[in-house]
Amino acid sequence: MESVIPVGGRISGPRLAVMLGSWRQGSRQGAADLAGAIELQVLDGQLPLGTRLPAERELADALGVSRTLIGAALDRLRENGFVASRRGAGSWIAAPGRRRRGPLAPVHDGAIDFTHASSPAIAGLAAAVDAARVGLADHLGDHGYQERGLLGLREKIARRYTERGLPTTPAQVMVTNGAHHAFVLVLRMLAGPGDRVLVEQPTYPNALEAIRAAHAIPVPVALDPTGARGWDIAGVDAALRQANPRFAYLVVDFQNPTGLRLDTEGRRRLGTVLARARTPVVVDETLVELDLEGDPLHGPPPLAAFAGDLAICVGSASKTHWGGLRLGWIRASEDLLGRLVSARYAVDLGSPVFEQIVLTELLADEAALARRREELRGYRDALAGAVHRYLPDWTFTLPKGGLSLWCRMPEPVSSRLAVAAASHGVQVAPGSRFGVHGGLERWIRLPFSLPPDKIDEAVRRLSAAAASVSGTPASLDAPIA
Repeated sequence: MESVIPVGGRISGPRLAVMLGSWRQGSRQGAADLAGAIELQVLDGQLPLGTRLPAERELADALGVSRTLIGAALDRLRENGFVASRRGAGSWIAAPGRRRRGPLAPVHDGAIDFTHASSPAIAGLAAAVDAARVGLADHLGDHGYQERGLLGLREKIARRYTERGLPTTPAQVMVTNGAHHAFVLVLRMLAGPGDRVLVEQPTYPNALEAIRAAHAIPVPVALDPTGARGWDIAGVDAALRQANPRFAYLVVDFQNPTGLRLDTEGRRRLGTVLARARTPVVVDETLVELDLEGDPLHGPPPLAAFAGDLAICVGSASKTHWGGLRLGWIRASEDLLGRLVSARYAVDLGSPVFEQIVLTELLADEAALARRREELRGYRDALAGAVHRYLPDWTFTLPKGGLSLWCRMPEPVSSRLAVAAASHGVQVAPGSRFGVHGGLERWIRLPFSLPPDKIDEAVRRLSAAAASVSGTPASLDAPIA
């Protein structure tokens, strides 16, 4: 593997010491124990590719060990491909081999799809379609091209942002063919080949794929999946200064896959950091309406309220109402939105009129969305109960919203488990899918978008698969779903 000097940030000796915790295993193999502890942090995504390690003397002082032990541990890490070094440039986290992408295993008839965090159509969709058939008559005399979207729909979206604490006019909203389409439009406008895009680690896999497809480079900043620290705002600040990304992509409301939510004070600090760096930020709000513990209108204000005019919000009806509608939106300043409209002509000429009328009808029914949240709260609790029952040694932080649990396993076998699960009749997405450079082998995402009976059966099958791989070391070349 060719080693290059990374663009990642540097971690200090004291901070790395805190991350490693009690790394000694009670043996006399201090170098092996230390190397293993650092490898685990890499596999868990807490030390992203390119992170510069502290100097040997600094790390030795922080850990209270000899430089000889530090040197021996680094030698082991270099042999295993986890660390690369260059005279005069120090050492940094490297990629331990290349990963293959491909199918997990043959999918059995009757397999339960536990990979999609998406729900069936919301109750009342058929009635909204019937009402939209009547409203369609008002548009049949037009040419049907709406590059910004129907005014009535944009008014409803703008009103929702205003109610949440971000004053918005319809002129600041453009309807798109889903949130992913919205993100790709922004990506095409803001970044090109070789440009860097700051992302959370872990994060939404399809966003990573879009960044790579644009030949841009995702720069990860690690989240604390346990929720104890959450967003590393100091790490974001350092990455903005050191990597100089063209923009940041963040999910601060029920983050996918961790389910974490950044509080108001954290948004204020993060918005200040982004505004000071003059870095545009794409805020993915796909899950913001799925607040399972309260009213979305009473939650933290949008991050854009603190990040200024360089903030671009993307939203979607896919998670709240139905993925089959394929409708989303962008909320941005009028100047940025004007540039996005011009850029859109190279991709498409607008979203379907009929589906926009249907969504306009659906957004008028607040009671239906409240019922969906109540339903998902029951599904979440059913999944949590099933994991406790069938996989008692797995841990997670119960999310207050969103659509999934981010579960930590006792062993780093996520990719291997995904392969075994397919042969047990359940498809799951391994943790490696959510990492910029793979890793995250102790983690797996489980959605709670299925009815409780299917959730229970899926977790039961997953438990059988987990038993079949228990005690087997994770392979760095395990296929990624």
